[in-house]
Amino acid sequence: MSISNELQELWDIYVAAYRAGDAAGCASIFTDDAEMHSPYAPPARGRAAIEALHGFWTQHAAPDKTLAVIEAGGSGDLAWSLAAYSEGESTGNGTSLSVFQRQAGGGWLIRMCSLNSSDAAE
Repeated sequence: MSISNELQELWDIYVAAYRAGDAAGCASIFTDDAEMHSPYAPPARGRAAIEALHGFWTQHAAPDKTLAVIEAGGSGDLAWSLAAYSEGESTGNGTSLSVFQRQAGGGWLIRMCSLNSSDAAE
């Protein structure tokens, strides 16, 4: 399986959790010491903070949320993806650049995530 497909499978888990309003499920694809940087909120550092942030975001979960890998690559125990995300509305759209770290069991988790909004400035 290509690295792009492997990482897309992880993002698919995230999207399903997001659509279900499951903040813990969203946070489960991040390492314990992960960081999430977003134009929508202050930085979240650590899985617990990422879960808390998603607790707020998923209160108004969009049923049409999508996240699709545009490009991906990797070497050794690190991988990256550039993914396009959308809430399925006129706002909440952009790209996510994420660094993944291979885990002891062979799977991937996000160590660093930076969201970039493509929404029009107000």
